[in-house]
Amino acid sequence: MLFGFGAALMEGTVPDQKTDRIVTANLADYHVVVHADTPEFDIDFINEPDPHMSDLGARGIAEIGIVGAPAAVANAIFNATGKRVRDLPITPDKLI
Repeated sequence: MLFGFGAALMEGTVPDQKTDRIVTANLADYHVVVHADTPEFDIDFINEPDPHMSDLGARGIAEIGIVGAPAAVANAIFNATGKRVRDLPITPDKLI
């Protein structure tokens, strides 16, 4: 979920207006969200069997939290402000 919130609010490539080249082309210039950037949140697990799980009984949990988080943040911003933002990251200048 942390990376989902980062994609929604912070991470993004920045093009140079004159050359149209990407300014944030490496990880030294690209802001990647870290634990200190987010508030505390709770995660609940549902204790129900999944009939579609593999025979190993294991499941990857990385993408499950990342996929829905940007959409949830965008909908929360729309509910709070009435402005629908359809490109990420959602920054204050896009709400004006």
